[in-house]
Amino acid sequence: MFKHDIVLTALLAALAVFLVDCECVLAEKPASGGKTGVSDSSVGEQGEDWPVFLGNGNYGLSHETGLLKSWPPQGPPLVWDREIGTGYSAPSVRGTRLVVHHRVGDVEIVECLDARSGKFLWKYESPSSFVDPYGYNNGPRCTPLLTEDRCYTFGAQGRLLCLNLMTGKKIWERETGKEFDIPRAFFGVGATPVLEGNRLIVLVGGQPNSAVVAFDAGTGKTLWESVGKKTWDGVETGWPEPKKYEWTGEEMLVSYSSPVAETIHGKRHILCLLRQGLVSVDPETGAENFKYWFRSRLHESVNAARPVVMGDTILISAAYRTGAALLKVSPDGKSVQEVWRNRRNLMTHWSTATPVGEYVFGFSGRHENEAALRCLKVATGEVLWQTSGWEQPIDHLTPVSKSTVKNSQTGKVEPWPYYGRGSSIYAEGNLIVLGERGTLALVKATPKSFQEISRFKPVRMEYPCWAAPVLSRGKLYLRCEKGLVCYDLKADSRKK
Repeated sequence: MFKHDIVLTALLAALAVFLVDCECVLAEKPASGGKTGVSDSSVGEQGEDWPVFLGNGNYGLSHETGLLKSWPPQGPPLVWDREIGTGYSAPSVRGTRLVVHHRVGDVEIVECLDARSGKFLWKYESPSSFVDPYGYNNGPRCTPLLTEDRCYTFGAQGRLLCLNLMTGKKIWERETGKEFDIPRAFFGVGATPVLEGNRLIVLVGGQPNSAVVAFDAGTGKTLWESVGKKTWDGVETGWPEPKKYEWTGEEMLVSYSSPVAETIHGKRHILCLLRQGLVSVDPETGAENFKYWFRSRLHESVNAARPVVMGDTILISAAYRTGAALLKVSPDGKSVQEVWRNRRNLMTHWSTATPVGEYVFGFSGRHENEAALRCLKVATGEVLWQTSGWEQPIDHLTPVSKSTVKNSQTGKVEPWPYYGRGSSIYAEGNLIVLGERGTLALVKATPKSFQEISRFKPVRMEYPCWAAPVLSRGKLYLRCEKGLVCYDLKADSRKK
């Protein structure tokens, strides 16, 4: 049993009334030539845009500077907060515009706000009848993708929208759930598209060979379809049975892991971690470069964390007894070699591990009561340290809500002690960690040991906080099922 497992289990057992045993997975430029990168193509005093899922660095990596080195107990200054509808998608920020995709009643809403004030600018509404079969919320799971003049969203039922970022007017729409043969998936649509040149790459999940589809970013026209039966029929599984996979035509091809576009050995790859495993396709044609079987033997399982590229290696990881693997890409980009495979060192459920130099920091564990933040040495897969987020006694803590506890020694209500299956951003040598019960912590990103610098409980952030945090121009944006908040990480509230 790992360190702190006993105390963690004890506290969670005492909080059975509050616990929800979750198995949910939350789970770039337009045809006109605009860019999705840093505003005005630079990182300066104005800071960075965060216009795509996990930011321009693909893995929650920020180049922001001048951030607070520690936070006061009440946290940095709150800039604004507001109630929103349900969903698990993170907001995106470009310039002074923030777009959040959420759901109210039977309507999915793409809503644009002023990132500085939270003031409403425009919204676009579409009907939705999606019902999560496992009882989680029915809102969208995919993060908006913003360019200079476009906003792309992907709804829970497969509605692919292209809107004008300035006005919210619809430019084009595709109903992928109706247009492609898509077997019913566990949690609806959950993989955010990526933009590569004028191609919007979408994990549609269609049979027999439309798992990955490229659409013209300007018009919505289908450009190519790829991956499916031709990829996986007859592939070696590494399982006792079946040793070779036999295609049935009824497989789920939908993924909850967002694809990533990366350059390896000078060649551009679209890396897609699908239900069956990892596939690299050519963004221009959809032709397959290589594949790697990577699937849990449990039927009710998904791959949800994004592939992480470090040099010429790719780290993939999943829960459901799957574990992690480090793959080395051949110089011609047509094959991969397994560097190591470990079924216990990193079992990411949905949040993508954050690469920092020779190390990665990631949350491991399928369930909240077994989750731990871990630091791994990439080259070997060795776990250097792990933590539940709380390294102290718990006998003086009493739960008062799903997201807070009361300290009997001080009489104060404090943040939930454990991170659970959290998410993080790397900035200025630290990790900004959002725990799934709303605890926000500043953690030193060092391979030496777990070192938490500060923590506090943001307003509105209640369980479950499963959307990835966003950092743009010194402002931190957090979203839970029904709330959206903005904190200033450059201003010190103690000086106010």
